[in-house]
Amino acid sequence: MDVHHAAATALTPRRAAPPAAPMPPLRFRELCETILAEVDRVIDGKAEASRVALTVLLAQGHLLVEDVPGVGKTMLAKTLARTIDCSVSRIQFTPDLLPSDVTGVSIYNQATRQFEFRPGAVFANIVIGDEINRASAKTQSALLECMEEHQVTVDGTSYGLSEPFMVIATQNPIEMEGTYPLPEAQRDRFMARISMGYPDEAAEIEMLESHQSESPLFSIEPVAEASDVASMIESVKAVYVSDPVKQFTVALGRATRTSERVRLGASPRAVLQLLRAAKARAALDGRDFVLPDDVAAMAPAVLVHRLILDRRAAAAGLTVAGVLDALVATVPLPSDGAARLRRQA
Repeated sequence: MDVHHAAATALTPRRAAPPAAPMPPLRFRELCETILAEVDRVIDGKAEASRVALTVLLAQGHLLVEDVPGVGKTMLAKTLARTIDCSVSRIQFTPDLLPSDVTGVSIYNQATRQFEFRPGAVFANIVIGDEINRASAKTQSALLECMEEHQVTVDGTSYGLSEPFMVIATQNPIEMEGTYPLPEAQRDRFMARISMGYPDEAAEIEMLESHQSESPLFSIEPVAEASDVASMIESVKAVYVSDPVKQFTVALGRATRTSERVRLGASPRAVLQLLRAAKARAALDGRDFVLPDDVAAMAPAVLVHRLILDRRAAAAGLTVAGVLDALVATVPLPSDGAARLRRQA
């Protein structure tokens, strides 16, 4: 495992930290554009994947990047991490990786005759988990508390993780030999899942031009600090959601649970994370309120990896993405005026 920056977490029992002040809208948008521009310097032709990754970061979620080898999964994670001046750690998941390698372990100090906690790689603002499905289920589960509660509990003591905190995990869905597929409970911890896909011809030619001598990753300089990201997160929290948009989000989640084509629908956690992602998307677009289009646009990234098709639907050749698109089309949209209702003073 590689540590790019020293972790700044104080290893003390978890306690609530005072929230940061929201960032001014103009500064928010300028910083988002700057971060995405830096990522686009390294990741050619994948603007939407970069945008979703930033959206998940600002929505306080975690990202699963799933695709075949060599399409830039780890590169995207590294690049986004380098644009922010914060603590970053990288874990190479392997079958012999232990849970204590992730969370940390208490070691007996003979000099002081006391146990001392040695933090694991998860004590960082951004944790890159490379090939997460190559670790055992026991090691994978070590991330569950970290991702959900932003804390680590070892020997009965809970230690708070750095804020902001984000896990970006990669996995290869093709090469399954010697892997441990993520169970549904663990996949549900990831706010969104994206696939990089192959670049188009123009982007691949541009990649040959820009990467032939050395990777542009090494020229990336931080354009934001951890405190900036914390302030941007507070701005996203302040984005207004009208009652009709909440009803639309819940109706979409319930539609996945009642569909005859879906065996496992979206959990309440999935519906909540869908709304949080929609708020971040609205903020990136320069709005302080959520539209139904924001919810619908984030639904594939947030819900597809959580749904399991009925056997008959799978046997008929249907895909989760196709079934979800059809469900989104069946949920009635609230009126535009109702969706734009602002909070009354």
